[in-house]
Amino acid sequence: MQKINLAYRRKDDAIDGVLLVKTVDVRKSSNGGLYLDMTVMDATGEMNAKCWNWQENAAVPAVNAPVRVKALITEFNGKLQMRVDRIRAAREEEIEWSDLVPTAPRAPQEMYDELVACARSLENPELSRLAVALLVEKKEQLLYWPAAVSFHHAERSGLLHHTTTMLRAAQALLPIYPYLNRSLLLCGVIAHDLCKIDELSAGELGIASEYTKEGNLLGHIVQGVAHVREVGAQLGLSQEVLLLVEHMILSHHEIPEYGSPKPPLFPEAQMLHLLDMMDARMFAMHEALLITPKGAFSDRVRALEGRKLYHPNLPEEG
Repeated sequence: MQKINLAYRRKDDAIDGVLLVKTVDVRKSSNGGLYLDMTVMDATGEMNAKCWNWQENAAVPAVNAPVRVKALITEFNGKLQMRVDRIRAAREEEIEWSDLVPTAPRAPQEMYDELVACARSLENPELSRLAVALLVEKKEQLLYWPAAVSFHHAERSGLLHHTTTMLRAAQALLPIYPYLNRSLLLCGVIAHDLCKIDELSAGELGIASEYTKEGNLLGHIVQGVAHVREVGAQLGLSQEVLLLVEHMILSHHEIPEYGSPKPPLFPEAQMLHLLDMMDARMFAMHEALLITPKGAFSDRVRALEGRKLYHPNLPEEG
């Protein structure tokens, strides 16, 4: 049985292997027949899949279930699509989870410990207590939660990966901008996306296929502001400290089109936005170029406004 590596597949490739079902719906075709409309995935990427002539009484694969498929890669409207000829539940001996689930490159406990150590090191005692309390409260889910459904760090422990990378970038930049308040900036980094745990619906596999009701109606920015206010009140923190952290969460997407009703209004808030945008975009670029040959252009990258990226044809360094 082959390891599929979806991201590297091309039109007319034959598939025979195990994939994970990310989303699934039974739909009716134009001729009245039923078909399965799925998103299937492995550790390298995901693809839309169609299983035609579906029988009404057939068992529908569950979301996050491994399935054995025989299929052909086709193309529809300029995008690759899988035509599934046969599908069944994968047997235990056929399943290799590391091939199916994208995972952060560092151990989750190691990343969590790095955040907690940083939170405890903050010179401002109120900001330190807040950062530690937020991390301790969310620890169980934080260890495996993704940062997104698909745009960036959509991987097991992706939220930790994103946050620790931002933290390291912030610490590297602090000596260059010595007027930044270290405690405020690093507390903002730790807190800014924690309520993605409440926004996204995910399980221990670390795959988010949809948003929660609260995530759809409010979003992690509004949820994050409310949560910091609640935890801060329990800790008896000052209004000034809470207001500053709330503003950093509220403004970290910078503009209303991306969900922030206020732009950053002090340097630490502006730096938080820049760190967030930099890490998200660099991750998206890196992922796209991993599967793009040197000297070639990538497919359009949705997370980067549909750009086609170029992979420089230069020798590796370092």
